[in-house]
Amino acid sequence: MTDIRTLTLPKTLVMVGMMGAGKTAIGRRVAARLGLPFVDADDEIVKAAGCSIDDIFKRHGEVAFRDGERRVIARLLSEPVHVLATGGGAYIDSETRARINENCLSLWLRVEKDVLWRRVKRRDDRPLLKTEAPYETLARLVDTRYPVYAEAAIIVDSVDGPAEETVDRVLCTIKSYLDEKGNAA
Repeated sequence: MTDIRTLTLPKTLVMVGMMGAGKTAIGRRVAARLGLPFVDADDEIVKAAGCSIDDIFKRHGEVAFRDGERRVIARLLSEPVHVLATGGGAYIDSETRARINENCLSLWLRVEKDVLWRRVKRRDDRPLLKTEAPYETLARLVDTRYPVYAEAAIIVDSVDGPAEETVDRVLCTIKSYLDEKGNAA
């Protein structure tokens, strides 16, 4: 475990990665350990829209959802330093990705496809997986999104196991990254 007493984030930490990667679960714990506020972009989108993400997709489509997501994340990135968990497609948007990379510390929680599948197949609130072949859809998303997620400043592998193990790995990796960059990121 890293000595987080010496770890101060110079800017907002943005968790990126696939649905089921643990961005919210891990992000919430990282924020608590650092004494920072935690914000989930999907929760903020739901508040702004007044309906669920699934409903936004059904009523208005993915393009409208992504437009709202872009606006909400831009607003959240202007707030004081915090930990932000984004939806799986947020970082794929070139405008959002550029804004995150210019103003924040991006961290990709990388997870193997089969681990993701075990995590997401239990839930029915994933609009992009409401297809005839959800596993194949997930596999295509992994294939297309992983090269984009790789643009994140920091990459941490998340595996099955206690969340605290991944939190420790995240904090150690952030500390190493900041030490290497002279703590300015």
